[in-house]
Amino acid sequence: GFAPGGENGSFEQPIELVGVTTQAPATWRFEREGGAVELARSTDFVASSGLQAPAAEMRDAELVFAGYAIQAPEYRWDDFKDVDVRGKVLVVLNNDPDWDPALFEGTTRLYYGRWSYKYESAARQGAAGVIIVHTIPSAGYPWQVVQSSWSGPQYELPAGAEPRVAVEGWVTEEAARRLLGPAHDLDSLIEQAKSRDFRPVPLGITTSLTLTNTLARTPTANVFGTLRGSDPDLADQYVVYSAHFDHLGTGEPNPVDPADTIYNGAMDNASGVGMLLAIGEAFAALPERPRRSVMLLFAAAEEQGLIGSQYFAAYPPVAPGRMAANINFDSGNIWGETRDITFIGFGKSSLDAVALDVAAHQGRTVKGDQLPDRGFYYRSDQFNFAKIGVPAFYLDGGTDFVGRPEGWGAEQIQIYETNHYHQPSDELTPEWTFDGMVQDARFGFHAGLIVANDDALPQWNPGNEFEAARRAALEAVR
Repeated sequence: GFAPGGENGSFEQPIELVGVTTQAPATWRFEREGGAVELARSTDFVASSGLQAPAAEMRDAELVFAGYAIQAPEYRWDDFKDVDVRGKVLVVLNNDPDWDPALFEGTTRLYYGRWSYKYESAARQGAAGVIIVHTIPSAGYPWQVVQSSWSGPQYELPAGAEPRVAVEGWVTEEAARRLLGPAHDLDSLIEQAKSRDFRPVPLGITTSLTLTNTLARTPTANVFGTLRGSDPDLADQYVVYSAHFDHLGTGEPNPVDPADTIYNGAMDNASGVGMLLAIGEAFAALPERPRRSVMLLFAAAEEQGLIGSQYFAAYPPVAPGRMAANINFDSGNIWGETRDITFIGFGKSSLDAVALDVAAHQGRTVKGDQLPDRGFYYRSDQFNFAKIGVPAFYLDGGTDFVGRPEGWGAEQIQIYETNHYHQPSDELTPEWTFDGMVQDARFGFHAGLIVANDDALPQWNPGNEFEAARRAALEAVR
């Protein structure tokens, strides 16, 4: 079977996390002409510390609207121009420019549209804080997900020398409109941001905020095992399967059941963990092992910002150039068999051909990201593999369900996201059916088996954003 992948015969790769529990004031006060505005914690805003320190503070900081806060020279886009925003609080839009297919890949969200990029971008500019304006279309999830995800301890790797903002915040769209007041119309600001000529807009609003933090060092670990390949020339190359095993712990109670404060994460992502275990069992049962080796990685702290896979990519037990591919599972299909399968990452690499081959075998259709505006490729662990050059994708359930009317699958997904995603109610219920997970696990197994036995390594498509990293990784192991 699978052998321990870690050092000294261990299945674990230890990670030390820094947990930052932030206490924000009940109200956040903003001064502007015409009178102050106060926003209510949780209802109107959430604010977390960007600093691993006992306190994070801003004093009389000016608010500046910074559009999408994007600097992307490949698209000739710079929201900052030469404007000095050091010490400012940047009010920014979630998402990235999405109205032109030739610009930022249109409605397909790139990493530029992720909330984490906004904080990183602002920190590079020396800003004191960031306020992201939440809307359901731009975030891809309702405000309650922001409330639950930014409550309780926020875990990170220990801080290094990277720049950081003091305050990482969100506000609801309604609160943003109230905050801007009559002097600045949010819709007008959004229209201004939809131009390469955009320059940051001072809002004539100032604010002070002190966040008090409780810090704790917390040990966790990635868990991984390996199955050695049979080909002496290829066994040092690995097909890496991944699924995160964490969720949110305990937090705000379930609105339907106030006594329930446990965020189980049954679908997200106990289902993915179960699928990986089944895939591993299938590989171990083969009468002849595949030519390349197989690794199963159960990543820690994905819900805290892909931390486990970030650490794994930074300290890989196998050189990135010897990783053939990453196949990630994040939230299984709990509603039944489908005629299609969603391939997050379709169109990025030679793995497309593998997926099409397996789909033909199963009598299914491969579809790319069916919700491209959500930016799913940058929201799960395969992203950290891609950043070090490893061709990577994750398999998501289809939406064309056998025996169900058209549109039924998309409706179920929307119900889950609205009512159960990152909520205590994400738990195993009698309504679950496992047929879809079995179908998708078989798909992932066969896809990995093809990669493991193929003569050639998968490659990114020419011009892909991760192609240069792949070339460097392969060169490093020649």
